[in-house]
Amino acid sequence: MHKTPAHDGSGFAYSRADFEELVDFALEHARKLGATDAGAEASEGCGLSVSVRKGELENVERNRDKSLGITVYMGNQRGNASTSDFSRPALERTVQAAYDIARFTAQDPVAGLPDAEEIAPVSSQPDLDLFHPWSITSEQAAEIALRCERAAFDTDPRITNSEGGGVSAQQSHFFSAHTHGFRGGYASSRHSISVAPIAGRAEEMQRDAWYTSMRSAQELAAPEAVGRYAAERALARLKSRKIPTGECAVLFESPLAAGLLGGFVQAVSGGSLYRKSTFLLDSLGKQVFPEHIDVLEDPFVRRGKGSAPFDEEGVRTRARKVVDAGRVEGYFLSSYSARKLGMKTTGNAGGSHNLTMTSRLTQPTDNLVAMLKKLGTGLFVIELMGQGVNYVTGDYSRGASGFWVENGEIAFPVQEITIAGNLRDMLMGIQAVGADVYNYGAKTVGSILINRMKVGGS
Repeated sequence: MHKTPAHDGSGFAYSRADFEELVDFALEHARKLGATDAGAEASEGCGLSVSVRKGELENVERNRDKSLGITVYMGNQRGNASTSDFSRPALERTVQAAYDIARFTAQDPVAGLPDAEEIAPVSSQPDLDLFHPWSITSEQAAEIALRCERAAFDTDPRITNSEGGGVSAQQSHFFSAHTHGFRGGYASSRHSISVAPIAGRAEEMQRDAWYTSMRSAQELAAPEAVGRYAAERALARLKSRKIPTGECAVLFESPLAAGLLGGFVQAVSGGSLYRKSTFLLDSLGKQVFPEHIDVLEDPFVRRGKGSAPFDEEGVRTRARKVVDAGRVEGYFLSSYSARKLGMKTTGNAGGSHNLTMTSRLTQPTDNLVAMLKKLGTGLFVIELMGQGVNYVTGDYSRGASGFWVENGEIAFPVQEITIAGNLRDMLMGIQAVGADVYNYGAKTVGSILINRMKVGGS
């Protein structure tokens, strides 16, 4: 195709108009071949990643990729194909491939585009301010990464090594349409600064890492602040030891608490539910958390990392209460999984949008110090290892490290232990959620205190 460079400072090679033309051509070709329905999406991403280590530049990587994907329906038979070649002959071959796959695929009674009344109309697709390109050179990015790493080294002479620092500036845009009347697309960006310092020497070495990630580079934390905090975390872990096996209360640091919320989301998502591979089967309207817990979903947070005016199928997104006073009020469903369950889509094809877990008991003063006081004597976990979560049974077992806490004060760092429990009991056992709120991707939550877990140590 003849492409019109996007002369808008965006750094993209293709404009929105180019993508509309490509998608319309693919849909028209699918109709000509005899498809009953079709959907197509054109997208482009580009960015810069720079890494440094021990004061030296390590890697400069520029990425640029593009793709057009098409889904063709022959009644209830579906076929997908994609290409990175935007020439007309290549698009025709791709549509033909999707059409051929559809013809020879088994019938699936629930396959199909979302119903027309679920679609987000063009007029009601808000601009959520998700696109903030960062026009940074590789030299400038390297300088920021070096500042971040240098700040870590300057924190304390016991910071003896580094796994490196990095800066990433990424942006993408897409346009998507299908034959049930959906048309839409937008640009978005995501930038970050990170570092992973190592404290100590020889046998007694500990690493930790920290990062800042935002849609706008203006909102990133200062590289020096990221470096210092990462160094302080690594230093705090020196002289770690094991603890005896037993049971105790466990406080999950807020970034890890977001993972517990993610576990709940996976357990009440369409695929797990219709495959009956979840410990939270048929949990709608049932008590899964204590009564003081609420979970909200808000897709319309400006600059939010999980914000979207519509989901991956073009279904309009909605702000809603997913958990109200501990009861499950809604699942996370796409059109396909909703039909499998005899329900309506929740606009979550592609995942959840800006989830916030809160406790009605939380006070504004419930910072980490206050949460350690609530823990009293027990384990404060700051790192988890391994993938030991069985979503069918809810069984949970992960390697962990953190700190042993006595009388609300950190006593000493702990490593090489295992924490175990069952997610059903863990969710019901949430005693408190901190005001030390952290945003991890599309999830925002403070530290979480769980009343009892098994700890495997020496």
